[in-house]
Amino acid sequence: MLNRGLRRMEVDIMLKMGFFIRALHKDIENLHLQQQSTNTAATAIFQVFRGQGLSVEDFEKLKKTKGRLMSFNNFLSTSRNRDISLWFAQQAVDKNSGLIGILFVMTIDPTVCAKSSIPFADVKN
Repeated sequence: MLNRGLRRMEVDIMLKMGFFIRALHKDIENLHLQQQSTNTAATAIFQVFRGQGLSVEDFEKLKKTKGRLMSFNNFLSTSRNRDISLWFAQQAVDKNSGLIGILFVMTIDPTVCAKSSIPFADVKN
């Protein structure tokens, strides 16, 4: 519900969930700072994956952005395990045959991210 509201810019959902959005963002910020200060590999480039289903319309729009910068206006859950993300893409298609399963492959450079105000954190634990 939260990501749908953020993605579609549904003001009523964002207002109702504002307290949760702020708390979640703050928790991610705190975890990000903690992990950056204690992780000696915090500057190593790494990849994460996200599998999901997209409508044909959204997929066509996405194809036009290939090789270009993308931004998301929602919270993303990713995995370092490609197979897990592929499973999520397949599950989306299995539940709705009108969707196209896709796999986002994102390369994260923590040194570039350190210059940004967008926090990220490993929440596997």
